[in-house]
Amino acid sequence: MKELYSHHEIQQRAILIRRHVVKMAFEGKTSHVGSSLSCVDLLSALYFRIMTIDPQNWNEANVDRFILSKGHGVMAWFATLAERGFFSTETLKEYAQDGGRLAEHPSHGLLPGIKVSTGSLGHGLSVGLGMALAKKMDQSPSRIFVLLSDGECNEGSVWEAAMYATHHKLDNLIALIDYNKIQAMGRSNEVNALEPLRDKWRAFGWAVEEINGHNLDEILKSLEHLPFQSGKPSIVVAHTVLGKGVSFMEDDLLWHYQVPSEIQVKQALEELKSP
Repeated sequence: MKELYSHHEIQQRAILIRRHVVKMAFEGKTSHVGSSLSCVDLLSALYFRIMTIDPQNWNEANVDRFILSKGHGVMAWFATLAERGFFSTETLKEYAQDGGRLAEHPSHGLLPGIKVSTGSLGHGLSVGLGMALAKKMDQSPSRIFVLLSDGECNEGSVWEAAMYATHHKLDNLIALIDYNKIQAMGRSNEVNALEPLRDKWRAFGWAVEEINGHNLDEILKSLEHLPFQSGKPSIVVAHTVLGKGVSFMEDDLLWHYQVPSEIQVKQALEELKSP
């Protein structure tokens, strides 16, 4: 169930995923392209190396689970699931289309691989810890991975979940923060300062690693030795860039909402080519 894709293969998949994201944003006329692009490298590492999964038997009891708590980044997740074989890449054409199965946030039951509906920020980690606790009680080897945004860490429910996960020693729960420094209304540190984020999570009893969320070597080195500490939930604070991979989108708040034009899509796809 666990296929070991090479570094080169994972990097190539990340390029394809980013290309899908740009085209989906244009065809669907939807926002959040920048937020989707920032988490692609994390998703690629998880789905093509780290997680024990089976696209053909994705609901099996002992496979790993993934929750996209930052539901607005769903284009990246849809594209990752398609590239990993959960469904055809042709299905991506249904994104944000009338009658299509791909909504602008994850919706459980419409497509393989999606276990939890998300979108309202602050819920994913609580759902994930409930699943992790159940797996512990069942003595299952399944791990639960939850991807959060940095702005999401403004939600009090995130910290309630953080305390509860530590109390129950859920070392089968792994959170990743897509720390792209931008949220809905501005830069994260200006809206509600998060730093020192690593120290905050440590104070809540989590084992923490801080990495470059676009450096595949760092991502894999971190995630290949889970849990970071026995008896503690693990969290990766991954420093990323909004709009990563497309020069005119990178680190620009406008691309939290803006829809790319036809000319911009052509430019983006020209940049997103295999090296």
